[in-house]
Amino acid sequence: MDKREEKHESEPKSKETFVEKLVSLNRTAKVVKGGRRFSFSALTVVGDKNGNIGFGFGKANDVSEAIRKSIDKAKRNMVAFPIKNGTLPYDVTVSYKATKLILKPACPGSGIIAGGAVRAIMEAGGVTDVLAKCIGSRNSNNVVRAVFKGISMIKNANTMAHNRGKAMKDFWG
Repeated sequence: MDKREEKHESEPKSKETFVEKLVSLNRTAKVVKGGRRFSFSALTVVGDKNGNIGFGFGKANDVSEAIRKSIDKAKRNMVAFPIKNGTLPYDVTVSYKATKLILKPACPGSGIIAGGAVRAIMEAGGVTDVLAKCIGSRNSNNVVRAVFKGISMIKNANTMAHNRGKAMKDFWG
């Protein structure tokens, strides 16, 4: 028992905790001589509820392996975006292929008013109030990529002020 207790104490306690959300799971069949062979694809979103999120897409012959692969890819592709008072700093309209997405900041207490894929991303990222509307294709893969394209367009106020050569107090007026 003493050895087990020592192992627990020596493990790092500052391990980051991520929220993992499965956005979609798809099964495909390949017809071969002996019958059908199934394979699975998984799309997951990973976030730390503090403005860092990532998405991953994994394929395998087993469901759990596909989910594990997609989570590993999502953790490697994390991006940061600014959150202001639990919502986005400003409106974003973005299109990716046939998907057009509108993301708007919302008043405190309104919650996440969004569809499945956008809701999963915002919850994982730590956004508590946002309005979202998806126009056109609602393919979950395209919606997720549109959200990440929109998030990459959002700039931090400090960065924008620095780029314009102004102080923050001058920037906000």
